[in-house]
Amino acid sequence: MKKSGLITLTARGLYCRQGDFYVDPWKPVGKAVLTHAHADHTYRGNQEYLVPAEGERLSRIRLGDEANISSEKYGKTILINGVKVSFHPAGHVLGSAQVRVEYKGEIWVVSGDYKLMPDATCAPFEPVRCHHFITEATFGLPIYRWQPTEFIFEEINSWWRRNREKGKASVIFAYSLGKSQRVMNGIDRTIGRIYTHGAVERLTEAYREHGVDLPDTQYVGSVENKKDFIGSLIVAPPSADGSTWLKRFGSHSTGFASGWMMVRGARRQRAVDRGFVLSDHADWPELLRAIDSSEAETVYVTHGFSEEVVRWLNENGQHAVPLKTQFVGDEAAEEELQEVTELQEIAELRS
Repeated sequence: MKKSGLITLTARGLYCRQGDFYVDPWKPVGKAVLTHAHADHTYRGNQEYLVPAEGERLSRIRLGDEANISSEKYGKTILINGVKVSFHPAGHVLGSAQVRVEYKGEIWVVSGDYKLMPDATCAPFEPVRCHHFITEATFGLPIYRWQPTEFIFEEINSWWRRNREKGKASVIFAYSLGKSQRVMNGIDRTIGRIYTHGAVERLTEAYREHGVDLPDTQYVGSVENKKDFIGSLIVAPPSADGSTWLKRFGSHSTGFASGWMMVRGARRQRAVDRGFVLSDHADWPELLRAIDSSEAETVYVTHGFSEEVVRWLNENGQHAVPLKTQFVGDEAAEEELQEVTELQEIAELRS
């Protein structure tokens, strides 16, 4: 990445010198423009935050009431020290955005995390033409090709029904922000009761406030009779896997919703009964489509299989450069970053 470019890589994050702001900084700065509220893109300690309006509530949950947060709607251009900045839907989770930055005719887009597959819980990905495109590459290998979500949801429904017939509870592990709500939106809510882990419940309420269609749920900690869990579906973050928290459900089956479930070894490592291949990141074809639709002269590839994507792009006539950031992208590692905030949310729910 050229040091003279509109956006440069620094020790604190992606920096726009002309506008004097950072995009998704990983160390404290004066002004932070955020793509979405996942923990590896939203850090505490910045003096000011600018976030997409659809994700403002989620950002406030992550950052706390004391954070100085302002928001802007998708597609509306604002000026920051003479630099044009706008948010455009990324299709990753509710309120996720690509950040478009323009100065004197030069246009950069920071993708954040994104997917192109339809998702009823958030605005769909919007291609944005630019000169320079900074893209994620979490699942940047040709082996990663997602099936239609309707197929995955029917797999989850069938698993839940079978467990219910056997008198078992079904515990599905899904990331507390985005994946959990997507699962609940897509499943057959007539099968039985749905309960949520504390880390999932508060974020789910934020989705409801935004008008996302979700089934009725009940916080696990409010259930007095453990027999109520028989035949139900419990939605929990992966950090709950293997914990004593699971004992309350009696006989149960476990499942995990993640793109990594496409790899058999990942399921064995997780030691879950079922794996469901459901990701909030672009698969290989979507990644290439997004890059192509940007019409960028230069593509910077970060987190995930960045070296492999860069190699493929350069071999196929695209100018691509690897970009080493501190974004995680890897969903399994993302879980670890969320655990601290999840524990804080649980404590608040119980207080």
